[in-house]
Amino acid sequence: MELEFDAEVFRWETRTQDWYFAALPDEPSADLREIPRMPRGFGAVRVRATIGGSTWETSIFPDAGRGVYVLPLKQAVRRAESIGADGVVHVQLQVFDA
Repeated sequence: MELEFDAEVFRWETRTQDWYFAALPDEPSADLREIPRMPRGFGAVRVRATIGGSTWETSIFPDAGRGVYVLPLKQAVRRAESIGADGVVHVQLQVFDA
């Protein structure tokens, strides 16, 4: 399964560090929830993500508060693609667990 969309970037603060995520839109998140798959920790779904010229393999996770899946944005990707603490990024996802 391949998805392409614009995603809102947000920061999640912890006591020791900040994490950055891109929130998938409602429709792709709903589609992903409907796909039968083997259960993985935290409801993770394995993906290959591309933003700009950066491609990496990771997992997306359901965010109960937002009701959508979220894509963690590695520091190296944020730096390479000049992604700030908020805004919107264009994401291409290849879903492996579908």
